[in-house]
Amino acid sequence: MSGDRAHMRAALQVAARGLGNTWPNPSVGCVLVKDGIVIGRGWTQPGGRPHAEVEALTRAEALSPGSARGATAYVTLEPCSHFGRTPPCCDALIRAGVARVVVALRDPDRRVDGRGFARLRDAGIAVEEGLMGEEAAALNAGFIRRVTQGLPLVTLKLASTLDGRIATASGESRWITGEGARRAVHALRARHDAVMVGSGTAVADDPELDCRIPGMDPVPMLRVVADARLRLPLTARLVTQARAQPTWVLTGAGHRPAVLAPYITAGVEVVTIRRASGGGLQPRAMLQALGARGVTRVMVEGGAHLAAALLKAGLVDRLVWFHAPAMLGAEGLESLGGLGIGPLSAMPRFRLLDSRRLGADIMSEYAKD
Repeated sequence: MSGDRAHMRAALQVAARGLGNTWPNPSVGCVLVKDGIVIGRGWTQPGGRPHAEVEALTRAEALSPGSARGATAYVTLEPCSHFGRTPPCCDALIRAGVARVVVALRDPDRRVDGRGFARLRDAGIAVEEGLMGEEAAALNAGFIRRVTQGLPLVTLKLASTLDGRIATASGESRWITGEGARRAVHALRARHDAVMVGSGTAVADDPELDCRIPGMDPVPMLRVVADARLRLPLTARLVTQARAQPTWVLTGAGHRPAVLAPYITAGVEVVTIRRASGGGLQPRAMLQALGARGVTRVMVEGGAHLAAALLKAGLVDRLVWFHAPAMLGAEGLESLGGLGIGPLSAMPRFRLLDSRRLGADIMSEYAKD
């Protein structure tokens, strides 16, 4: 029908507001339209509830009781049909008396996966699916990856000189890129469920890994440290702030309870991961542990060894690279560890999605080819 694409585009736009805040649930958008007029909009709320459909219906009801009867609901993902932490959204749409539901994408969660469509149709509601499905799949790629493969979507962020260096030989790195690039990093964090670093970065930089954007309330971030040998100091901000902002430490088996106890007392969740043959943590096992705990989107911010391990394992889905217009030469610290590449055909390859200037720096975004 005329206007369907515009209304679905609006639903996708509001759905994007929830990215980074709704895990383990997807970030969904819903727009209610009656007689060509938008009467309600909603998106999945922090923590995954209320769902988008309920939010949109609640807003429509607040403006005009009963206004959703006979309306069309544009939803970016198939309405749920099961009881979880919230009642089924299908039931809410049926009770409200909507006449038509247009959905971008079927929900691959086996608890839904077509059951939502069937429930709506059984109630006499016209259902259409597939409108702007590709865009909806891209928006919720992390959720889809988690429910189908048990892994979160991985974005690797790198910030370096033109020759790929992240610090001087002495370790000085603040700041290679400018203020605009740093603001963009915080905005990128806000669209992910978790930020992950290796133990070397955590020890060297003592980062907070939070999200601070002027004019916005701080976005609570899950901080994850890959730390096979448990090198993270108890005085690190990631530990001392763990009760206010969650920190998970992924480490290998074999640590004595007395060594783990101070981390746990500080509020850190310690997760035991299989070790790789070299003694480090097995990359896929790390991501499986995150996926099993509901994480759908993780942003990896270093260091060089963690980045290389994920690239070698083919587990990096998105790459965001900030380049400063400067060079450090061979003495500088490299942004990536060794990848063990023999023939050129073994190189990890990415396709460019976007590139833009941020002050003097360039931000380029890529997807795995």
